This record gives sequence, structure tokens and C-alpha cells, in this order.
Amino acid sequence: MNRTAAEQPRAGAFPEDVKPGAAAEESAEEVLREHDISSRFRTELGWWGWLVGGLAVAFTAYHLYSAFYRPYNTWMHGSLHVAGALALIFLLYPASKKLLRTPTSTSRALSLLVGRHRGVPWYDVLLAGAAVYCSTYIFFNYDHLVSNRVQLVGFEDQDILVALVGVALVLEATRRCVGLPIVIIAGLAIVYAVYGDNMPMFSHRGQDWDEVATNLFLSSGQGIFGTPIQVSANFIFLFLFFAVVLMRTNIGQFFNDLAFRAAGKYSGGPAKAAVGASGLQGMISGSSVANTVASGSFTIPIMKKAGFKPHVAAATEATASTGGQLMPPIMGAAAFIMAQNVAEVEYNELIVIAIIPAGLYFLGALLSIHFEAKRNGLKGMDPAELPSWRSLLLRMDMLLPLVIIIATLLSGMSAMRAALFGIGTALAIGLLRATFENFVPLIAQASKQGRSPLAESAKLLLALLHAVVEMFIAGARTALPVIAACATAGIVAGTVTSTGLGSQLGSGLIQLAGGNFLLVLFFVMIACIVLGMGLPTTANYVVTATVAAPILYTNFDVPMIAAHMFVFFFGILADITPPVCLAAYAGAGIANANPMAAGVTALKIAFAGFIIPYAFILQPAILLQGTWDETLRYVAMTIVGLVGLASGLGGYLLTRAIVIERVLLMVGGALLVYPDMFVSMVGMVAMGVAVIMQLARRRRAPAQAEEAPVA
Repeated sequence: MNRTAAEQPRAGAFPEDVKPGAAAEESAEEVLREHDISSRFRTELGWWGWLVGGLAVAFTAYHLYSAFYRPYNTWMHGSLHVAGALALIFLLYPASKKLLRTPTSTSRALSLLVGRHRGVPWYDVLLAGAAVYCSTYIFFNYDHLVSNRVQLVGFEDQDILVALVGVALVLEATRRCVGLPIVIIAGLAIVYAVYGDNMPMFSHRGQDWDEVATNLFLSSGQGIFGTPIQVSANFIFLFLFFAVVLMRTNIGQFFNDLAFRAAGKYSGGPAKAAVGASGLQGMISGSSVANTVASGSFTIPIMKKAGFKPHVAAATEATASTGGQLMPPIMGAAAFIMAQNVAEVEYNELIVIAIIPAGLYFLGALLSIHFEAKRNGLKGMDPAELPSWRSLLLRMDMLLPLVIIIATLLSGMSAMRAALFGIGTALAIGLLRATFENFVPLIAQASKQGRSPLAESAKLLLALLHAVVEMFIAGARTALPVIAACATAGIVAGTVTSTGLGSQLGSGLIQLAGGNFLLVLFFVMIACIVLGMGLPTTANYVVTATVAAPILYTNFDVPMIAAHMFVFFFGILADITPPVCLAAYAGAGIANANPMAAGVTALKIAFAGFIIPYAFILQPAILLQGTWDETLRYVAMTIVGLVGLASGLGGYLLTRAIVIERVLLMVGGALLVYPDMFVSMVGMVAMGVAVIMQLARRRRAPAQAEEAPVA
């Protein structure tokens, strides 16, 4: 935060002992690289940095240009999108994280051969060149690939070779920056496509390698250049760049300050503030692990200082950071693909539909934290330690880019246009702030000291230009894992579609569940969570939307948007579901806590996330798929149910709860969430009994204290 001397702790800044210093930031970076594969890129590039940086700037500039003028069709645009991304991935991401370490061998020749040295190894340069050739092959041979000759005679040998190499390069690039699990799933999908006629179950006619490769790489409707990459090229990249611009203009710190000012002084305030701040940042960052580390390096020490146990602080941060991807209007990256998959819902409608489920998720987390703090007697922060309202009001302009995006989307304009307006607004605000906070004081000081104001202005202009260039580079680098995940998820989705696996899996799952709808929902939930443990959110959603969501809206009376939101929710919640809960593990690394304890606690804090999807499947009015009176009634009952569940899990409502009270609260809360009036009334009675018991015990406590003998 940029603060004047008058805005030190008593005026609203946080005390120095809870600010992350250089050591804490370095530790956070280590944790991020340990748990987030997408952060394991080369930083020591030497003179290669100029080439990679220039390519990254050109990559970002091209997407901004194409958003304005749309010079190519979607397939050609997608080919350039993938070409630039693959080239940058091979230049930035080593074949193994071991190659990021300082060379231990005394043989420089060996270090150069394997690529453990400063710069980019020769074989990655070759792979980058091959990736550019294969992807731009579509761009330069577009007329040939869509010609009648190809439709009648088939692809030529050169086409097939390019397709085979292109698929292999996409898989290798994805392994480097996303991880091995999604590559294994894609590899199994390809094997299934080729050898499906030999499968003991879910068999199909089988395809040869040439057919599979050309379907996946030389088809604009499915495979690598299908819907996920088209959405990535047209929408996702722009919003990821928008997020980078926002974070580089310190809006993340503003979110922190705003949340702590609003909630910091209340019981358990630091944790409540962390939920708000991390939820807002997670909305624009789109990565549970990265947001946990970025926000957690600031919020976790404050929570620990306030009395929260380390594993609780880690779990709180992980829960909020993970839920950020549920927050409209950005919702990470998968929401843009969802808007393409659900034909009946536009993106500007989707962000309205998502408000209630996201709000209920964060309400559940806040209730869990509130009752945890009450049970342990944890207080809030001293108001003198919190940011001042004045400092927040002076920075309210930082919210303008988000306001512009929301207003633009709700006005009916396209998401692409909204992103451009948001980027332009954020850049303008950043430049104006830099001018007033840096230019004016420095020029005035230079005049007083007899230095040339013109020279100082030139230096500051160069600094601003450098900052903009850094934004362009960061925008390209941030998008690389998402682009790779979309490309590989397209392989899985394309295979499922071409082989008919989706319908076979659906009928098999229904048979396994005996046709029981709730059991089918449970199986779909488990599948989404298991896939989410190894796949990033975007890839997880693409796969589950192709395989699992159709089971719900094809075979049961479930609205399509509810089915897609169901798989979207549980794919995200995999990041805080043991045993592979990467966001919780990252938070534990910051808090020096037991990772599994942090994961289990995150599961408890995020209980609402596991209840709400069932609620809106059983009662779509929560997703605005009904009348307003239905929506209000079911949302009100769900909120009361969440209070019961949170207090029962936390062991506190009006006072510390005994076992029978906790059971009544949890059972009553669960029944209230179930959208049936009779069942909800039973739940209300159960909660009412627990409340009466709590009131009676609380009244007896003072009387017993007065009757107790004085020692």
C-alpha cells in the first residue's frame, strides 16, 4: 500500500509485524512452486529473456488487436492462439522441475545438454519451433483443409504427420505447465478411441491412429480446436489479462483493506475479513492455489496472531480462495465455456444466476468461522490497527473497472467488449494514479533541488512503459496453463463425443445407482471431485460437462444450467477435499500447519459448498429457474439450514452446544435445506428444540455461578 506518514498504524495501516516481508514473500513463492505446477517456469533466461518477453508482449498485443478487429475466423484465430501459447510454454517451462535447480555437475557440457543452465536448452527451442509450425499449419493451409477434396479423398500424408506431432506437442506442453494427471486421462481417451473395439465394456467400432489424430487436431468443431480453445482465444485470455492488470494496480491490496475494515473488529474478524478479501481476489485470479498463497501470505499471519490455530487459518484461506472461482462476474475461466455449452443461457444471464449460490457458499464459510470464534472466545482486531475509512474512500476508484464490466455485461454487450472496457479502465486508473502519486511529487522535488523536471519526467515515463510491458508479459504467462488445459480437455471431450462414450457412461451410471436420482447425484459428485483432484478447474469442467452433466439433464428432469452448475461446483471443491486438497496444502505451507488437518478443517468450513449444489438441483428456483416467491422462500430456508449446520459442526449457537444439541442442529439444518415443506418443518422443529435447550442452559448458567461457593 502506498501510504503517507500520516497514515501509519493508528490512521488505518496494518501493524508492521503482520505485514509479509521479503522473507515471507520468498517463502510464499517456494510454497507456490511446490504446490502449483503452473508456477514452475524459468526465471533465469539470460538474453533469451528478451526473445521470450518480446514473444509474450506480441502474444498479448495480438489478442487485444483481434478483440477489436476480429481479422480471422475462429479456427484460424485458435491456431494462432495455440501456436503462441505452445511456443511460450516450451521456452518457459522445463521438462522437469529438477532442471530449475542450480547445476551441481562440474561438467558445463552436461549441464548444457540436459538444459540445467541459464537460458533455454536447444531441444526446447526445437520443440517451440515445431509447435509453431504444426499450429500455424492450419492457418496457412486453411483453404486446403476445408476443401471438397479433403472431404472426398481424405487428408494427405503431410496433414496426418502434422496432426500426430501436434497432438503429441500439446500433451507434452500440458504436462509441463498443468501436470501429468490430465495428460494421462487424455492419453487413455486416445487409446480408448483407437482400441475401443477390443474393450470388454463401453466398446465401439474403433478408429485408426490417422483418424484419431486428424479428428483431434485438424477439426474446428471438436478436439484441440473445439469449443474450449475457441472460448479461451476469444474470452478467457482477455479476462485473465484484465485480472493481471487489476492485481498490478494494487486492487488486491484494496480488497484486503476493505474486507478488514468491514469485518476485522468483530468476533473472529481477521478470518471473516480473509474470507471476503480472498473471495474477491479469487474471482479475478481463477486459481485456488495461487490465490491461497498470494492472499494467505498476508491473511494467515494475521489470523494466527488473533488466536486462530494454524491449521484453521490455513483452512479458512483455502476455503475462501477456492470459492472465489464461484464469484460472478468472472468466476475463473470455466464460466465462459459454460455459457457456450448451455445454449439457453447467455454469459450476462449466467453471472446473475450464479449470485445466490456463490453468496450461500460464502455465507456458510462465514457462519462456520463465526461459531468457531465464539466457541473459542476469539475477539476481533483493535480498530486502531485497521485501515481508515478515509484511506479506503481515496481508493474507491479502484472498483471502477469491475463496475464497468458488470454494467457492460448487464447491458447486453458481449463478454469480449466488456473485458476490453474493463482493461482500458483499469489501465487508465493505474496510469492516473501513478501520475498523481509519483510524477507530481517527483517533479516538484526535482525543481526544488535544481534538477531538470524534463529528465525526471522521461525517467518516470520509461518506468511506466516498463510497467505496461511487464503487464503484457504477465498476462501471456498467466494464460499459458489455461490454454494448455483447454487444448487437452478438448482432446478428452472430442474423444467422448466421437466414440459415444458419454451416453454409455450415463446409462451405466444409472444402472449402477438402480435409477435412484439422489444416488446418481452422489456418484456424479464423486466423479467430479476425483477428476478435480488432478485437473485444473477449466479442464475439469470441460470433461465433466461432456460426460457427467448430460446424465442429469438427459435422463432426469433437471434444467441444463443446474446440471452444469452442479459439476462446476464440485470440480472446484476438489481443491479443498482430502486427500488431494492442493489449496489446503498450500495454505498449510504458509501457516506451518499439518496439511491433512488443514484439509479436513477446510472441508468443514466449506460444508455449504457440498450442500448447495444438491439444493439447486432439487429446487432450481435457487438458480432463478422459477418464480420470485419460490426463490425467496427456498433461499430463506436454505440460509436457516446453513445456520443450523454451521452451529452444529462448530459446537456453538447461543452458547457451547452439548452432543444432543449439535445433533439436533445438524439434522434440522440438513432437513431445512431439502426443498420439501413437510421435511423442512420437521427440520425447523428440531432446530427449535435445540434453541430452547440452549436458552434454558444459558439462563441456568448465571444462577449456578451465583450459587457456587466462594473459594
